[in-house]
Amino acid sequence: MKVHIRDKEALLAVSPAALSAYARAASWKKTEAFGDHSDVYQATGLPEIILPRTQSLGDYANVVSRLIEIFAAAAEMDELALYRDLVTADRDVIRVRATEGDRAGTVSVNDGVNLMDGARDLLLAAACSLKDPRPIYRPGANKEASDYLDRVRLGQTEQGSFVVALLSPVVPPPMQASLSANWSSDDDPIERKVTKRLVGALRTTHEATESATRGDMGFFFSSVGNGVSANLCESLVKLIGPFPTLDIGVVWAQTRPTHTARDTVQFTQGDAPILREAARLLRVRGPEPNVRLFGFVQRMKRDESEADGTIALRAHIDGQNQSVTAVLQHSDYGRAVQAHQAREPIIMEGDLERVGQRWKLLNARITEVIHDEA
Repeated sequence: MKVHIRDKEALLAVSPAALSAYARAASWKKTEAFGDHSDVYQATGLPEIILPRTQSLGDYANVVSRLIEIFAAAAEMDELALYRDLVTADRDVIRVRATEGDRAGTVSVNDGVNLMDGARDLLLAAACSLKDPRPIYRPGANKEASDYLDRVRLGQTEQGSFVVALLSPVVPPPMQASLSANWSSDDDPIERKVTKRLVGALRTTHEATESATRGDMGFFFSSVGNGVSANLCESLVKLIGPFPTLDIGVVWAQTRPTHTARDTVQFTQGDAPILREAARLLRVRGPEPNVRLFGFVQRMKRDESEADGTIALRAHIDGQNQSVTAVLQHSDYGRAVQAHQAREPIIMEGDLERVGQRWKLLNARITEVIHDEA
């Protein structure tokens, strides 16, 4: 039975970038502009097509419907399958697949909720590790990671095994950049950087579990810089749950092609105890949350182009005088400058972390300046 997609809202969900990316991947090439808002694409042995550059065209939905017919015929696919490819062509699709759904592709409510929560936490852990890799995170304190997660959409579940799909939007690179031999992944948008970090962290975690079976847990600690964290390991434990195997894969957006169309990492139920222990050990090595420190500001530094500044606080830790560095936001940095000039002590709160012989106060904030009442 042939299915034709006519629903206007469904057709409007296909972006011009997705149409262009799919056409280029299927051998069509842009030959010339057509009016102010469209382009002509041609390919050997395939019909000429006109692709819109904007969704503001009055007949955009009809144009997309006709293009789906052409694409489906050329690929010898049904239109519904082709539509699914198109609607995700401008997004990295993260698929978390539990291999033990029943024949109808269902799981228990509790297991389904854990899969949803675990998938979200997994992606959040990868986003948190992007700029500042640590053994453990307070996810709510990382605004950039939280903002990124707000842009990720939850896709429809899929039949067969139970699949949770997360859709991370990826804008295409500028045309001149995508054609340049010097194009660097450093120029990728944060959405693509997070999915790359996720795949890299999962591969490294899989290697670490194999190393742990030989009695070496150290690989988890040495891989923190690659995105391995207590948060990531705990997310995987939650996802594995009662399932014999868990596949986590990424299908890369066609708007930013990669060397491989997809990447997949598999974990088994036997990995869960190792991951649980790794998370516990990483938490022990992580910063101590919500610590209050009393002391005097010793040094201050702020670049002219920056609003935030770094200070060094002389404070007591474990009965000894220690120097603790902290990055303060603009308003708190100003309070620290005034306290330093007046030689007044301050109280700061944050997450205390020891790195080698040095101390850092993460997510630091000044709660009080102790004024001299004399």
